[in-house]
Amino acid sequence: MKLAGLRWWIVALLFGAAVLNYVDRNSLSLLAPTIQRQLGFDDQAYARIQNSFQIAYTVALLASGCMVDKFGARFSLALFVAWWSLASFLTGFANSVFMLGACWFMLGLGEAGNWTASPKAAQEWFPARERGLAMGIYTAGTPLGMTLAPIFVVGLAGVSGWRTVFWATGILGILWVIPWSWLYRPLKRHPLLGESERTWIQSDTAGANSTLANAPAWTWLEALSRNEVWFLLLGRMFSDPVWFFYLNWFPKYLVSHRGLSQAQVKITWVMFLAAGLGSLAGGWLAGRLIRRGQGAERARLFTMLGCVAVMPLSLLVTRVPTVGMALALASVIVFAHLAWLANISALVVDVVPAPSLGKVFGLVAAGSSAGAIGMNGLVANFLKQGSYNQWFFIAAFLHIVAWLCLSPLLRRKTATANL
Repeated sequence: MKLAGLRWWIVALLFGAAVLNYVDRNSLSLLAPTIQRQLGFDDQAYARIQNSFQIAYTVALLASGCMVDKFGARFSLALFVAWWSLASFLTGFANSVFMLGACWFMLGLGEAGNWTASPKAAQEWFPARERGLAMGIYTAGTPLGMTLAPIFVVGLAGVSGWRTVFWATGILGILWVIPWSWLYRPLKRHPLLGESERTWIQSDTAGANSTLANAPAWTWLEALSRNEVWFLLLGRMFSDPVWFFYLNWFPKYLVSHRGLSQAQVKITWVMFLAAGLGSLAGGWLAGRLIRRGQGAERARLFTMLGCVAVMPLSLLVTRVPTVGMALALASVIVFAHLAWLANISALVVDVVPAPSLGKVFGLVAAGSSAGAIGMNGLVANFLKQGSYNQWFFIAAFLHIVAWLCLSPLLRRKTATANL
């Protein structure tokens, strides 16, 4: 028996992993006021806990990429999800700042691998003209996870306490591993893959991107010497701090500076729903431009330029008079950022040889994590002065800098120019 549209079932599981990934990591920021009160730590300690995650995440990005290239997406992603689910489960037993930081460090070690294994799976299962949409779909799991998190996390914590949240999310992750291990197999010998779908994927991939598909793997030195790797790394390093702020700090901002209660923070699901729609829109729009004959890199960068134009709205977030207006502005900003993120992720697949995708995704995402670490430190220091204003000013211009870092890719000759 064959399973029609098998590649879309694969991306559905990747979408599910992304949802779990962000429900787990967003739980702490949503429950921070309660956990801080019970365990007795301040905002500087909170920043250190978040940075323990980011430091582990950065290290794991590099190691996980090599693991994905060596062992493949199936085994690697199953291991990563199981690891971070165990870390989430153990967080429910934390009774000190040290233990909470240690669990969050473990979570970072596992969660990083999701973002090196998923692109590898997309590269294996999707032709270039569909790849942006596929990556947009599973990337949309990020904001959907954050859309569900305020409802699920705050709601469950209100009924059963904050520890139950971490136990529940850990169990859900372990359950995800079962269908993934059953369904994901190498393309060439998958028993559920129909011949017509196999031919479509293989013939399109060979015609559009055969040079990258058949190129030899880069060594670490070769990867680090490639200009395009540094362009992509800097692009993530400058742009992703905006996203991590809305993930780690915006719920706290709404409580401390806009007067929301812990329960009212659930309203942030609106913002993350907008982010999910942005991810889908960014992948769809770039794919449409490619189908019309635009080169892949050019199509994605022009789509991203439209996202850049939205970011100066950050200047208004602290100045508008109501919570609703601040949330509306934040929703537009994260919509644009996730459209940006779907395309910068696809750019890596467009310009990197297939055998090196995991390694290079790890390097590029390490730039993202370094930017997040810097953001956490900056925001914590700004809060010593009692204000988020300086951060919102900086955030208004970060994507402009990131796009300028990426703009040399416009001069590349794309392998998909004639699609």
